Amino acid sequence: MTSTTPQLNGVITTISLIGLIVFWTVLAWLKADPTVLPTPLEVWHIARAEAASGELARHMIATIWRVAAAFGLAMTLGLIIGFAMGRNKTLDRWFGAWLVVFLNIPALVVIVLCYLWIGLNETAAIVAVALNKTAMVAVTIREGTRALDPQLEDMAHSFGMKRGTHFRHVVLPQLWPFIASSTRNGLAIIWKIVLVVEFLGRSDGIGFQIHLYFQLFEIGYVMAYAFSFVLFILALEWTVINLFEKRATKWRLAPGQI
Repeated sequence: MTSTTPQLNGVITTISLIGLIVFWTVLAWLKADPTVLPTPLEVWHIARAEAASGELARHMIATIWRVAAAFGLAMTLGLIIGFAMGRNKTLDRWFGAWLVVFLNIPALVVIVLCYLWIGLNETAAIVAVALNKTAMVAVTIREGTRALDPQLEDMAHSFGMKRGTHFRHVVLPQLWPFIASSTRNGLAIIWKIVLVVEFLGRSDGIGFQIHLYFQLFEIGYVMAYAFSFVLFILALEWTVINLFEKRATKWRLAPGQI
């Protein structure tokens, strides 16, 4: 039964996506105006043409680079801050309010301020995106650190585990699910913020192209670039992230469930 479950999930996901495409097609036919809502086939032809010209790849690579850089910076800072605050109640009391403040500052405000303070450059773009996500990662990891099993902690101390061994074999396995959750949510949020950053102040990337075709009222091109990156994120979700999450939570399963 466990061996067929992933296959069944794959079939359900495929049917669901086909249903979404059919629903989109029906809406486009009802509207009967491709300048307002083109069909999936029309968007596909635009995407193919942009890919053949090399424009789609150029802008896709620019966006992927910004997403990767901002994601790496946000995860690194968030992991450090969240773990430190989860282990140290004094730090949490003093700086817990800071996290609340950063969580509630609108992303648009952070982006505009970074552009004004740092300039319209790559550094400002990446810093703006990373700042928007760091607090979210920190909160998740802090809660995960607070949820560490005290009995496992006592066992580690009883066996006199070194700090490195203790972190690797006791702390990290319990934090993996929280790290996996931060990874999934982080990518989902970061790439959307990157589009806003590119929309406002970059000369390439998916967000820049969406801004360009928004001004020209070319809805088909807007959708072609948007859905091209969505497909990339879906592929990443179904491969790397799912495997990572499965590995992160494997230790919680009973032997017969693995």
